[in-house]
Amino acid sequence: MTERNVTIVVDVLGGDFAPAVVLEGIDAALAGDSALTLLITGPSEVVVPFAAARENVRAVATTEFIDMGEHPANAVRAKKDSSIVVGCRLVKEGEAEGFFSAGSTGACMAAATLVMGRIPGVSRPAIATIIPAAERPCILLDVGANADCKPENLLQFGLMGRAYAQVILGVENPSVGLLNIGEEPTKGSILAQEAHALMAAEVPGFAGNVEGRAISSGTVDVIVTDGFTGNVALKLLEGTAKSLLGQIKTAMTSNTLRSIAASVLRKPLMELKERLNPDVYGGAPLLGVRGVCIIGHGSSNSRAIAAGIAVAARAARGGLTGTIAEAIAGPTEAV
Repeated sequence: MTERNVTIVVDVLGGDFAPAVVLEGIDAALAGDSALTLLITGPSEVVVPFAAARENVRAVATTEFIDMGEHPANAVRAKKDSSIVVGCRLVKEGEAEGFFSAGSTGACMAAATLVMGRIPGVSRPAIATIIPAAERPCILLDVGANADCKPENLLQFGLMGRAYAQVILGVENPSVGLLNIGEEPTKGSILAQEAHALMAAEVPGFAGNVEGRAISSGTVDVIVTDGFTGNVALKLLEGTAKSLLGQIKTAMTSNTLRSIAASVLRKPLMELKERLNPDVYGGAPLLGVRGVCIIGHGSSNSRAIAAGIAVAARAARGGLTGTIAEAIAGPTEAV
């Protein structure tokens, strides 16, 4: 099936290795999607010649840059001509359907919320991420946008995560779990107990409480928690996966006999490494804003940049913003 044309904004200054690695990722994304048009924001000396040499790229020169160490909201308000703020403004004005940056997560969140605005009824946008779980990929949210939450926020996270699973993972009726220390409805904090009651009444496919092991097992499609817990869980998973892969490599190459065995197991081990590689997924969406916003990791390589752009295009084509708006309009609005 032919994909419809879609326009995405890319911040060429985002990431530890920008702009070179971002430009490489842009070329890779364009090579994989002939119906993709990109608006690239950044210094004129970078974006203008790059765009001039490519048919589906348009330069939008900017004069300011938001550094990783700056206060996100203050920087967004002060630097109106930064690559991040201008990128979000292009989405707000209808010049593009989505925005991708591997720059400051806080600045991207602030710009998307302040410039694009929130979807009506959304109390707090949330950052989601795809976990390459054992049974099937699992969406975990919030993973850092909201350290302190109300039960109503977790309800909305469940609805937004469910919409993302439908659009990006193609799951028709996603199951949703609430991260807790036990499966019984009466387990956990007051927040968890009250959120459980709300989600049970208003989230389609609600599977109840799930424990931490469900994140890596993939027993549900979406797992909801507050941003503090979600971020800790995500970093723990990333660190554990990296450590285990390193230990496996060390163990399999510690002597000649094991190295021979490792050569036999090389293919399945590489397949495992690939399945756990976060570069495949490219970035994390900020759900709940009026437009697609995908935030890449600061250390993203060109492959991760290309994947992030592809996810933004897929979310735009799939009508993610509208799907979330419809989901939020159903239950009682959070305050």
